[in-house]
Amino acid sequence: MLSFGDTLVMYLRTIGWALAVSIGFSMGTAIAVWIFALISRDIDEWAEIRNKNYGVAAIFVAMIVMIGVLVKSVV
Repeated sequence: MLSFGDTLVMYLRTIGWALAVSIGFSMGTAIAVWIFALISRDIDEWAEIRNKNYGVAAIFVAMIVMIGVLVKSVV
């Protein structure tokens, strides 16, 4: 049976990994959106999404999901 100290260390380690993953995911998503905006300078993506252009929204969703898959595979 684990002592209270061992359990506390496991909880703190889990919280640390959760923070690391959330920071990595947010940085990865921000970098991906920034690079996508550089590549597609002629298109205002956010205006297209506001105008119900679901193709642009699908590209953003695919980028965010793939960043999540990459971050998950690293951790």
